[in-house]
Amino acid sequence: MASRELLDKLNEAIAREMQVSIQYMWQHVMAKGMDSDSVKALLRRIAIAEMMHAELIAERLDYLGEKPTTKPAEIVLGESLKEMIEIDKKAEEEAIEMYRDIIELAEKERDYTTRKLFEQILAEEEQHHGDFSSLLE
Repeated sequence: MASRELLDKLNEAIAREMQVSIQYMWQHVMAKGMDSDSVKALLRRIAIAEMMHAELIAERLDYLGEKPTTKPAEIVLGESLKEMIEIDKKAEEEAIEMYRDIIELAEKERDYTTRKLFEQILAEEEQHHGDFSSLLE
């Protein structure tokens, strides 16, 4: 059975995925400026991917006997397109760190399914981070 620590971390991950899903979708709507069309499409695509992550983690948490949270972490939108992307890049960095910790804990607890799930999600988060980093270059 999963430890309380792992269950809590999975719920934190869901809250974070819901947060960025809403954050990126609202930024998609609000983005303005010369480069906004391509950035808007990217934000929308990543927002949908993040919601899918929330769903996958919630399904895992439900399987482990825990109720998934319905409350997102704090949503931060930003004012300018550049500020939005800087905020989003930082959010991805935080997710990468969190997911590495979850992978390590799941491995320690011999929960290989959770480990594999988060390895897959981590790879996508690293891609999102790369996308946001490229936009800022």
